[in-house]
Amino acid sequence: MNVMQPIDRIRGGVHEKEKHESGHKHVSGTAEYIDDIPEPAGTLHAYLGLSARAHAEILSIDFAEVGASAGVVGILTADDIPGENDISPAHKHDDPVFATGKVEFHGQPIFAVIATSRDAARRAAAKVKIDYRDLPHVTDVKEAQAANYPLVIDPLKLERGDIDAGFAKAQNVVQGEMRIGGQDHFYLEGHISFAFPGEDDEVTVYASTQHPSETQHMVAQVLGVPSNAVTVNVRRMGGGFGGKETQANLFAAVAAVAARKYRRAVKIRPDRDDDMTATGKRHDFHVDYKIGFDDDGRIEAVDAVFAARCGFSADLSGPVTDRALFHADNCYFYPNVRLRSRPIKTNTVSNTAFRGFGGPQGMVGGERMIEDIAYTLGKDPLEIRKLNFYGGEGRNLTPYHQTVEDNIIGRIIEELELSADYATRREAVLAFNRENHVIKRGIALTPVKFGISFTKTEYNQAAALVHVYTDGSIHLNHGGTEMGQGLYTKVAQVVADEFQVDLDRIKVTATSTGKVPNTSATAASSGSDLNGMAAANAAQQIKARLVNFAAERYGISEADVAFEPNVVRIGSERISFPEFIKTAYTARVQLSAAGFYKTPKIHWNRSEGRGRPFYYYAYGASCSEVSVDTLTGEYQVDRTDIIHDVGKSLNPALDVGQVEGAFVQGMGWLTTEELWWDAKGRLRTHAPSTYKIPLASDRPRIFNVRLAEWSVNREETIRRSKAVGEPPFMLGISVLEAISMAAASVAGYRLPPRIDAPATPERVLMAIERLRGKAATETTR
Repeated sequence: MNVMQPIDRIRGGVHEKEKHESGHKHVSGTAEYIDDIPEPAGTLHAYLGLSARAHAEILSIDFAEVGASAGVVGILTADDIPGENDISPAHKHDDPVFATGKVEFHGQPIFAVIATSRDAARRAAAKVKIDYRDLPHVTDVKEAQAANYPLVIDPLKLERGDIDAGFAKAQNVVQGEMRIGGQDHFYLEGHISFAFPGEDDEVTVYASTQHPSETQHMVAQVLGVPSNAVTVNVRRMGGGFGGKETQANLFAAVAAVAARKYRRAVKIRPDRDDDMTATGKRHDFHVDYKIGFDDDGRIEAVDAVFAARCGFSADLSGPVTDRALFHADNCYFYPNVRLRSRPIKTNTVSNTAFRGFGGPQGMVGGERMIEDIAYTLGKDPLEIRKLNFYGGEGRNLTPYHQTVEDNIIGRIIEELELSADYATRREAVLAFNRENHVIKRGIALTPVKFGISFTKTEYNQAAALVHVYTDGSIHLNHGGTEMGQGLYTKVAQVVADEFQVDLDRIKVTATSTGKVPNTSATAASSGSDLNGMAAANAAQQIKARLVNFAAERYGISEADVAFEPNVVRIGSERISFPEFIKTAYTARVQLSAAGFYKTPKIHWNRSEGRGRPFYYYAYGASCSEVSVDTLTGEYQVDRTDIIHDVGKSLNPALDVGQVEGAFVQGMGWLTTEELWWDAKGRLRTHAPSTYKIPLASDRPRIFNVRLAEWSVNREETIRRSKAVGEPPFMLGISVLEAISMAAASVAGYRLPPRIDAPATPERVLMAIERLRGKAATETTR
């Protein structure tokens, strides 16, 4: 037995700034995505034929020119689906693979062309001749309400206290409305699937999906086979943001059906225009609200209705609109409250998950109410925010009756006020605006409280598979998917920490339904929480066996066996990890384990609107300063300071990157990213030329981001960390609020600016002119 000298620490354990496991591959172009997989001889390519009407009956379809086109092997329609023509994640049977008899949005798939090349399939699909009989259509949520369009799923109501008594007590009552725009996911890698037929009824699908198990089940449903006949593999995605939670199912199903029919490998990859047209987006919202408050700005009552443009089918609109209500309070206590959702059908693509999953829309609605109070009373919005924070006995119960037990927003706000020098800078902004009539500045400091857990309780579980090989190398597989966020790196760090070996001993392999079954979506910011705990559980099982083996073999107590950096200490001796593993294998110790984890404490009764849907909350705050040209409505972000809470960070480098990226994406949603449908129901912002995501030049000129390093999750999460995927997205609200302050300056900060989102230059300019007009009218009275 070789005796090893102790060393201080392993390389790449938890809480260390470790590089992304594929970062060097991303920048060198060697990371393999689905489109990089070598195509076997005879590979076919599929391309979708999309509806040219927003709502119409299909009278006839002429495929003659399509079938006669060069390279075309066949055409798939609903008649070619051997199982069920449905991929509805809500099990409403309202989301067909291919439309039959009627189309319900412009861009709905009707058929797919299968050809020897992608170009041939794409060109042939455009040659179809379809006769339609147009039906009335609506694309706007308010128009849908007026036209009595149905709800796509049952609405939710959250209620607490006595609304009538609250408004009766309030010294001030304000009513308003706000439009909150949607957002395209604009992932770098578009949707793609590559299906390979196997023996009997088997098929293997390489899919760009955040939810491999759901894609597996949907493919099986469409093929009419059991789930065990379908294997879905995901090594990495080039971004997801929620757009690949359910939307990947369409492409996987089409590829799988074609692969089974033609007994050849089939790939499908739409171009960016068709991807943006045929796949769902963040839900647009229209919020009607009424708030009662006293002369200090303390809220007495809130009554709000959150109506959402859901599209033609349910998809995930139920849980998305639920979560909007869950986050309409943000960090604020509403003594008397009633919140209602209205998930409304429209003749648009069915909207879906997007980073924050409805939470951002709810939070923006809540911040608009705070803004209205502040400008009605002529006060600093931050003063109103702090006055209404959760805190103390009797002021810590949410509208869904969960007690806020881990509230740290006060400390975060206090620290950011000091580090960002908010008070001094606000005075400087006020002084600048008094002296300058064209350029106006605004500054805002906004908080974030975001609940962590799937509100669909059964999704709060995960499994992992860990093998230790005889050379001491470790194979890790889990149900989470890697879309650039660094999940694979974090979970590998957890396993390295459990075994106390260097990170380079851990090999994370592609997520596969054939290795880990019944996976939950990598969503709801829960990837590290769930899969990290499952992987740790698997490692702990193997360690327990190894400790028991060492104690028995060497005749010592289990307490005298310990895993130390790259060695195992047995009594007073230390053996290298590989040597110890080889010895254990020789003694026939099982070196493999399947780990499992389920989130404790959570429960939710939707019909009653009560429960504890969230295991814990993540907090953060952002302070942004902007300059606005009042002649054009154009603006720039001069500076942003952020403090964000990730608990005890698993990997500070990755977490800071997530915070920075989320802020910029949130800022883009609220400022430049505008979805627009024309009178014929066609999405016109369907390409980079018409849909404007933030550029590098749009980032804040000064951008300071730091983690709340003192924070430790009070709940027993993986190494006391907190989720980081979604919560920092809402930090971008500070930019919208800063723009609002700049606009409000033209009316002496006494009129609520009420700028709808996204706050494009056009909307900002119109708001400024409206405020000037109102101020002039009030002055002449």
